[in-house]
Amino acid sequence: MHDFCFTIPYGFIVVIGGVVGYLKKGSIASLGGGVGSGFLLILAGYLSLKAFEKRRNSYFALILETVCAAALTWVMGQRYLQTSKIMPAGVVAGISL
Repeated sequence: MHDFCFTIPYGFIVVIGGVVGYLKKGSIASLGGGVGSGFLLILAGYLSLKAFEKRRNSYFALILETVCAAALTWVMGQRYLQTSKIMPAGVVAGISL
């Protein structure tokens, strides 16, 4: 399987999670973080898909995917350690890892 097969759905999950967090708790940080990082992941997946169609590698997309996933793992992992709440911190950290 190719990286874009995972990155694009992962990005949509993160965007939806940010919107849900905003709608349930009114958290602007959740909205900004979820939508911002989700769209970066979707963009990286799209760039990877376009490079794949041209039979090339997109190292920029790979680096962007990795940095976003590492940042989400770190931030949400720290939040999980502080709050011990599985949802959303533990789930996002686990998916990102």
